[in-house]
Amino acid sequence: MKYGLNMLLWTADVTEEHDGLLEQIKDWGYDGIEFPIFGTDESQFKRMGDRLDALGLGRTAVTVCNAEANPISPDPANRERAVEYLKKVVDMAAAGGATHICGPIHSALGEFSGAGRTEEEWNYAKETLSKVADHAQANDVVLTVEYLNRFECYFLNTAADCARFIDEVNHPNVKMMYDTFHANIEEKDIAQAIKACANQTVHVHISENDRSTPGEGHVHWDTTFQALKETGYDGWMTIEAFGLALPDLAAATRIWRKMFPSEEYLAKNGLAFMKQRVEG
Repeated sequence: MKYGLNMLLWTADVTEEHDGLLEQIKDWGYDGIEFPIFGTDESQFKRMGDRLDALGLGRTAVTVCNAEANPISPDPANRERAVEYLKKVVDMAAAGGATHICGPIHSALGEFSGAGRTEEEWNYAKETLSKVADHAQANDVVLTVEYLNRFECYFLNTAADCARFIDEVNHPNVKMMYDTFHANIEEKDIAQAIKACANQTVHVHISENDRSTPGEGHVHWDTTFQALKETGYDGWMTIEAFGLALPDLAAATRIWRKMFPSEEYLAKNGLAFMKQRVEG
């Protein structure tokens, strides 16, 4: 198992200002980080990747799509912008040395039609990601699709649906991830959900029900870790938590109050919790 920490706990833009923090993350015992990709300054991501190489930290990346570049838009020009955007994200991930691009890259975050997913939208998303997949493969990056809860998107809300979507895309560089926060809201049976997507799952987000310190809420952790063990999962296990450090992100994730004593507290205690559950 590899233990990671999503940098959105502190920043949406990892720069040289965070070099000291990266050293701390290494000292705390993490194997790597998950860095956000919201910009396209390739030199910045390359510099960060070199720094992470020097520290011996692995990495994955995370991004989202917006309304202007929506993979399921009925407008072909909009969908083409999504293809170009995701290809640029692949380039930034490769520059930073990331192996996976995680996130709801199937549709625009927070955009709702007022109805459920349509077959046409399903096919649009397959077409869009298929166009990006070969570029990802050429750069040794895996597009890692994340399903979200119903309050954040309507396109993919369950593990079984996400696994079916990945099966139909049928590309070696398009896989999926499992996130304990979204599953806690949407899944009726956590063990069954993990097993339903096991053959396509290449990444796991460890996230508490209130987005704070893993292990201090009511996510079904015993069931979660046991099911992951039973399915043989042995990839990245990355903490995704949000606080008040980034006002725009706090507003988007509906964080209105202080959820944990400090970011360092969450990082250290979250890592200890994961290791205790995985390693005993």
